[in-house]
Amino acid sequence: MVNLSSNGLATLFGVAAVSLATGYYLGQICPSVRTKKERLQDILWKCKMEAEREILNSGNESEDGYEDDEEEDDFEVNSLALNDIPGEVRMALVIRQDLGMKKGKIAAQCCHAALACYRLIASDALRTSYNPELCDRWLHHGQAKIALKCPDKEAMDELFAKSISLGVNSYVVHDAGRTQIAAGSATVLGLGPAPKAVLDQITGDLKLY
Repeated sequence: MVNLSSNGLATLFGVAAVSLATGYYLGQICPSVRTKKERLQDILWKCKMEAEREILNSGNESEDGYEDDEEEDDFEVNSLALNDIPGEVRMALVIRQDLGMKKGKIAAQCCHAALACYRLIASDALRTSYNPELCDRWLHHGQAKIALKCPDKEAMDELFAKSISLGVNSYVVHDAGRTQIAAGSATVLGLGPAPKAVLDQITGDLKLY
């Protein structure tokens, strides 16, 4: 039988305690690395699944109108004559009031109109509507946009015709009919970018949205 003194026992217990603590610590480090990797893989997998669900549901109706589409209706107008008119350059978004669109729907339609107007004036040098000088004035001075309202389609058609006659870049959003309103409905009229002095001749009588 081996006899251990009290000092020997203390030393033995001390070594055992240190070994256990070290083993526990090392055991915690390796799993934590694996956990982070697994967590990242889980996040990526969830993102992938969510993206696939969105693609599958892209044609479904959204209750609040946030998922939205619009039909193409490009009409190119030459706005180069407006480059000689000084002052602020802005964009106007005219919203029909008789359709009863919800706020989310209106926001989506205004985005369609603004992007379409920008695309017409800035994206393709072969377009009749291409006017980088006027677009640069708008881009470099705050990209001002104003939201206005008109009562119905007849009023919107008149505004569109007037804008074309004045050489103002214009776009009418026609809804694809997936949410809230009938397919083909004219929802928002985008005007500009154009000098404020010219836009006021078109929209001066309209009220802010």
